Amino acid sequence: MSDLTTFTLNGAPVTAAADGRTLLEALRDLGVQSAKDGCSPQGQCGCCTVWVDGQARVACVTPLTRVAGRSITTLEGLADAEQWGQRLCATGGSQCGFCTPGIVMRLAAIAAPERTDASVRQALLAHVCRCTGWNSVVEAALMSGGDVPSGQGWSRHLGAADQRAVLEGGAAQRVAPDVALGHGGFAADTAPADALVAVRSADGSWVVGATLAEARRSSGKVQGRRTTEPLRWPIEVPEGDWVRTLQTTWVEPAYLEPDAAWCEPGGEPVGPLCNGGAFGGKSHSEVGDVARRLADHHGRTVLAMYSREDVVRLGPKRPPIAAGVRADGTGVIRVVRTPGIAAAIAEVAPGLLVEEVDVPGPSTTAEVRAAGWAEALVLLAPDDGWVTAPNGARAHAAIDDDGTVRVQVDCGTPIDPIVLRSYCVGAAHMALGWVRTEGITVGDDGVPLDLTMRSFGVLRAVDTPSVLVEVLPSDAPSVNGSDAVFAAVALAAWRASGFATQWPTMRA
Repeated sequence: MSDLTTFTLNGAPVTAAADGRTLLEALRDLGVQSAKDGCSPQGQCGCCTVWVDGQARVACVTPLTRVAGRSITTLEGLADAEQWGQRLCATGGSQCGFCTPGIVMRLAAIAAPERTDASVRQALLAHVCRCTGWNSVVEAALMSGGDVPSGQGWSRHLGAADQRAVLEGGAAQRVAPDVALGHGGFAADTAPADALVAVRSADGSWVVGATLAEARRSSGKVQGRRTTEPLRWPIEVPEGDWVRTLQTTWVEPAYLEPDAAWCEPGGEPVGPLCNGGAFGGKSHSEVGDVARRLADHHGRTVLAMYSREDVVRLGPKRPPIAAGVRADGTGVIRVVRTPGIAAAIAEVAPGLLVEEVDVPGPSTTAEVRAAGWAEALVLLAPDDGWVTAPNGARAHAAIDDDGTVRVQVDCGTPIDPIVLRSYCVGAAHMALGWVRTEGITVGDDGVPLDLTMRSFGVLRAVDTPSVLVEVLPSDAPSVNGSDAVFAAVALAAWRASGFATQWPTMRA
């Protein structure tokens, strides 16, 4: 018989089979959905943060046996969880809502009088967030209890917020306080309790088990690592008399929810795009088809899940480029061969000759945020700093001496200014990372070597500057504005670097 571990969960005693499981695996099997599996398990994303005897801990690397006799508190047992959901929704501190339950548990462990900008950002070092750009999360943490809207004081039209989120994220998305508490409808949360779980093995086949822990043991999963090898820039700059040149490397989209989907026999898959679009990174994920095939084969509902290592190895990346431009705006841009990328570049920069090249590496996609056209607009580097996206949205960004990023965006009727601002701040955070810190090392054989969340270079909260967003008034039809902001902030960051010839500029 398996060894049993007894502990207190949200005030009630529970017993679970150890079987070498982690606390996170046990909590998920006990029906706890707030603790999310984002790095599966690397202990690096913070999505599974819970309290162990009142102290914030990541559950994915905590052996279940280590909590025997101890008190575990999850978001479901947090007394003021609802207020935290209101805080994050009110500031735009949550978009997809996958990472925020863990963030809430971390920040709620800080006594209110001790919450300062510095202490909150320091606490957030244990977390990764791709969506929000941190500033709105900090605002939520510092909001006084009396300022938190609730009940009759909640006057915001969340249906309008949903509309703006769909425009900005490019996929169905719901905005509400409960989304910030992890109830976004993610596939791993909504799958029936008796669903089989399928994971990839080292040889690429799919292994099915009764639980995630069992499937992982059968798959022989090997924990990913961060390489010590330096970044590489896979394409050489074309020869020419250029006023500016630029090389970019492989960039991981770094969405927090690993690809997951479930399906009943003969049914249609649920997932992987359940609440938000992963900024284009999951548009062609295989997990839905895998779940359907395995469900039909086994005659039972199957939940198919990627590990974080699978996401990095198999998920599409932003295509690297190498380019040179002349003073008149003409030039050559070489880019990893990617369907649709040449058209995206030509739409905004007809004076750039596009040369698609084949290099060993992971798959790429033109569907990640502003792929191709952002690079082209940045290369053209308009003196006034304004960029116009293919959809007509306009944005301008400037970086002050203290690092503050000032953004102006004109994208039609705001619909919901809070969501628009949240996405623009998140786009600025992503653009700063793209220019300054983000990239993964890919080996000579084209296989990614950086497989951990912390190796992607996503900007930490302590390194993220203040981002001030001005939404310009407009009665024009609403269009996506954050992609234009992404390009504008990338241009401002590149200009601030003195037009460094390689991105990221701050990592070797």
